[in-house]
Amino acid sequence: MDRLRRGSPLVRFLVRRILIAVLLVWGITLVTFVLTNLVPGDPVAANLGQRAVADPAIVAQWRADHGLDKPLPQQYVLHLESLLHGDLGTSQQSHRPVGDDLAEFVPATLELAGAAITVSLVLGVVFGLIAALRRDRLPDHVLRMLSLVGISVPTFWLALVAFYVFFYRLQITPGSGRVDPGLGAPESITGLYTVDAALTGRWDIFVSAVGHLLTPALVLSLYTIALLTRFTRSAVLEVLGQDHVRAGRAKGLPRRVILRSYVLRSALVPIITVAGLAFGSLLSGTVLVESIFAWPGVGQYAYKSATTLDLPAIMGVGLVVGVVYLVINLIVDVLYGVIDPRVRLR
Repeated sequence: MDRLRRGSPLVRFLVRRILIAVLLVWGITLVTFVLTNLVPGDPVAANLGQRAVADPAIVAQWRADHGLDKPLPQQYVLHLESLLHGDLGTSQQSHRPVGDDLAEFVPATLELAGAAITVSLVLGVVFGLIAALRRDRLPDHVLRMLSLVGISVPTFWLALVAFYVFFYRLQITPGSGRVDPGLGAPESITGLYTVDAALTGRWDIFVSAVGHLLTPALVLSLYTIALLTRFTRSAVLEVLGQDHVRAGRAKGLPRRVILRSYVLRSALVPIITVAGLAFGSLLSGTVLVESIFAWPGVGQYAYKSATTLDLPAIMGVGLVVGVVYLVINLIVDVLYGVIDPRVRLR
């Protein structure tokens, strides 16, 4: 402990964040368990049907098999014990371990959300920088109008329009799924089809996977691009008026140096914060896009689990999404220290 206190401020800061994250994970398990069990509806009826529910012996046996015959506090303790052993329970629908189901579906959502946030960061930061540097000129007005449209258009409506126009009418994009049906999935290494296809040298699958990924990723990224454009514009405009930027200009530094080392570096801290939250939202908000494009991700898995009251699966999805948010926040904290020296010295 003494070594930790005498160590780097950034290390102490990260250790505190990790300890807080552990407590938050416990809180996530408690919240997901309580909310799942407060959902109205009978999981017995949802899984067995009305005829089986009419037989008390069948109902009692089903509840005993799934641990629902015990008091809720005891159920929660057993749930925590299982989690500590890496067991998320068994899905009442697929009859497979929830961990195995999530290992199959989560990489698909990570691939889709990762592509969307990458496109969003590149385009959002570039557009926001252009709008700030051309303040109150034609490019600024055009980008502000387009960003307003991007924030206002519902994602599910845009997904339907994109699928109908580009696939059904123009036939210039692939259909649903992650790859063409005739190719099949690549050898599983990471679960990300584009990465696995590249690692195994299956470039035909790689091209097909990128083609299937492009349209849903662009649709999903539109809102985030618009959000980052507006936020980057505001952050850059604020930095442009600060003393250190004016001092750099007074020294006669080249424009690109001022933009890269003075403006962008100072503006990146709030931009990274928004990007981290946006990535978490993309992971947890892909349900409609995945349904429209038949993308076999965690969004569809969560929806089917919710409609059938598959309690272990619902709690597993809630835990995974919560942990993803915590990991993203931890990464953002590390990036703070890399970008802003005040965090390293504080």
